[in-house]
Amino acid sequence: MSVDKIKDLQDRLEGIQQGGGADRIGKQHKSGKLTARERINLLMDPASFVEIDAFVKHRCTEFGMETMEAPAEGVVTGYGTVDGRLVYVYAQDFTVVGGSLGEMHAKKICKVLDLALKMGAPVVGMNDSGGARIQEGVDALSGYGQIFYRNTIASGVIPQISVIMGPCAGGAVYSPALTDFVFMVDKTSQMFITGPQVIKAVTGEEVSAEELGGAMTHNRTSGVAHFISPDDKACIEEIKRLLSFLPSNNLETAPVVLCEDDLNRMDEALNSIIPNSPNKPYDMKEIIRSIVDNGDFFEVQPYYAMNIITGFARINGSSIGIIANQPKVLAGCLDINASDKAGRFIRTCDAFNVPILNLVDVPGFLPGTNQEYGGIIRHGAKMLYAYSEATVPIVTLIVRKAYGGAYLAMCSKDLGADMVYAWPMAEIAVMGPDGAANIIFKKDIEGAENPAAARAEKIQEYKDKFATPYIAASRGFVDDVIEPATTRQRLANAFEMLSSKRESRPSKKHGNLPV
Repeated sequence: MSVDKIKDLQDRLEGIQQGGGADRIGKQHKSGKLTARERINLLMDPASFVEIDAFVKHRCTEFGMETMEAPAEGVVTGYGTVDGRLVYVYAQDFTVVGGSLGEMHAKKICKVLDLALKMGAPVVGMNDSGGARIQEGVDALSGYGQIFYRNTIASGVIPQISVIMGPCAGGAVYSPALTDFVFMVDKTSQMFITGPQVIKAVTGEEVSAEELGGAMTHNRTSGVAHFISPDDKACIEEIKRLLSFLPSNNLETAPVVLCEDDLNRMDEALNSIIPNSPNKPYDMKEIIRSIVDNGDFFEVQPYYAMNIITGFARINGSSIGIIANQPKVLAGCLDINASDKAGRFIRTCDAFNVPILNLVDVPGFLPGTNQEYGGIIRHGAKMLYAYSEATVPIVTLIVRKAYGGAYLAMCSKDLGADMVYAWPMAEIAVMGPDGAANIIFKKDIEGAENPAAARAEKIQEYKDKFATPYIAASRGFVDDVIEPATTRQRLANAFEMLSSKRESRPSKKHGNLPV
């Protein structure tokens, strides 16, 4: 009798693992996508995945659902290890009822989120779904609500990673939007609230699904997604890389790896990387790669608001988050999108105990009616708020310009930077020399025999007196002016010194972030 029962168990498990069957699996592969189980097996360490709730079934009896079999209820859930660390996962199975979400499908996802929160482990959610299971009506909508609630409660406690590997439409898009990082696969994934057909019916606009909600649309234009990959396999490798920079939860620090890059390595090229002309651009990423371990920089949102750079790296084997102005794009100005991008990244680093390095070359906030009408004041305040709220170690390095409110917004001493360094060519002032001279020396210039020559003379006078790091250093706003070649050594020393930092904020329910 026991042999029969074991055989029955094995047959049931085999049927569940076949998902929607060979034909639908074939269609999934033909469309350039892997199956839910194939994706999980690529993510997890070999033989480490443990499935839970494989036998869960839906309870719907409407619209013919009473006769419909849905193996594993259209979503594979469980846990395993990634690089030896516990990680929870769910992957929607598009071969089973189009991966649609019903009551029990949602309960499976909720169970994984609950377990991940209790255990203090990251959760990776792979989305490939036709959306809510219409046959289940409000039960399906309730399921989405339960997931959103858990995403929010877990926010800032455990890393939550959403992976869009197929369609993701309607209410389904809000779970990824509530998580920490969103990955998308090029040409096979889309996200939108309302699809092309609804848009055409309501507004008359004609747009393709790819143009409306494809991977590059959300990576470059909307900023909803953080990463884009050419296929499922490459995407999963990037997820593993991201996890390596993050702790398992907010009570831990990120794993430290063996550093084989000399901490005292000097880079003479940095001494000449800043152009002589203050308006000439250069690539800030060259500086980043020079100072981090092995030149390894994992950029976050590389295609969105490219005037500011965000990403993870390591110094002396420990994770750091980097926020840097990019002089190659909009001269490194801060604007609405850059403020949103940076503010969010700062808060993510702070939530997960990742120290922050700021590399500053900012001429100011981007001028223009579009920016003012779009609320640059409100959006820019997000950066001020995020830095001021952060309690992780923060080091700021001013490499060239640091003007006006943007100097503060890139985390000056006053906003909580623990250590502030400047290169000798740094210019720290309320505004650029040209504008400052026009205001300060207006009467002298207008009353001169040769106003143009007088203006040039006064600009140079202002530069000599104020467009240096030494006034700020004399006031203690800059802790040290350093030779660029020594930057890696000085930063490594600073972060090591700050590793025992403890700082708290006043007890409150929560602050009122300027969204």
